[in-house]
Amino acid sequence: MNLIQPFIDFQGLLVVDGGLATELEWRGYDLHDPLWSARLLLEAPEAIRQVHDDYLWAGADCIIAASYQATLPGLMARGLSEAAAREMLQRAVRLALESRDAFCAAADHRGRLRPLVAASIGPYGAYLANGAEYTGQYDLDVAGLITWHRARWHILAESGADLLACETCPSYQELEAYCELLAETRQMPAWVSFTALDGRHISDGTPIAVCAARLHDIPNVVAVGVNCTPPRLMPELITAVQSATDKPIIVYPNSGERYDPVQKVWQGESDPATYGTMCREWRKMGALLLGGCCRTRPAHIRQIRDRVRPSHIHLL
Repeated sequence: MNLIQPFIDFQGLLVVDGGLATELEWRGYDLHDPLWSARLLLEAPEAIRQVHDDYLWAGADCIIAASYQATLPGLMARGLSEAAAREMLQRAVRLALESRDAFCAAADHRGRLRPLVAASIGPYGAYLANGAEYTGQYDLDVAGLITWHRARWHILAESGADLLACETCPSYQELEAYCELLAETRQMPAWVSFTALDGRHISDGTPIAVCAARLHDIPNVVAVGVNCTPPRLMPELITAVQSATDKPIIVYPNSGERYDPVQKVWQGESDPATYGTMCREWRKMGALLLGGCCRTRPAHIRQIRDRVRPSHIHLL
């Protein structure tokens, strides 16, 4: 069950990959679509595979499959049958597995452990595509969220992925739904990461320490933390999570740029070297899984990898 510990023992941390959808946009793909990156599962799966490849060669120890926005209702609304929608979920994981296996078959990456593949579980708010993954303002209660998530959850838990990445969770109600589903798939490791309102609260206002405490005794939860949140909030959030659990902490924030939802553009700049320096500080604070979310690129992940030294020599 403990997939994380070999990486910690070997090199002091586990390096997670960076942004997928925003990297695809950098490469010229139009993702202005309710399916977001999942659109390319239908139209250009080779582009997703190439991004996975690039993150592995940049130094990621874990790549996250393109299933965040791939939901059965969303895919079926595009005209797919239920069977075809299930196949798209499996395709998302298969692309990541193929990329990982090809990387492992290459000869010139000595000093690396076999990377992991995580199947992304996006929140209900991602399906709504109205920004609710950053507010937690939902029209479903816990029972409704369990029902909504269950089919996709089990498909991905049985897809061949190494673990589930329950990402961008904005709501304590959604966390409760995840806890029920985690109990249904006890054999499947998972991490749970939240979006944050500030340095102490997730997006719906619940203290993140309360969320971490709720996950503390669930055996197949292998890490707890934060993603898709500004880097400046990470130190306070790491401290808050540490106050409630001794599970490994995962942080993979946005690049530091800000998204203007009115103009639909990113503002500001992100320097990969600066990002790497921030990751060094988060590691010193105790975060053991480090990566990036929106607008982080392979160069950002390479900056984290460059600070890794195997054989029990920890980060820096």
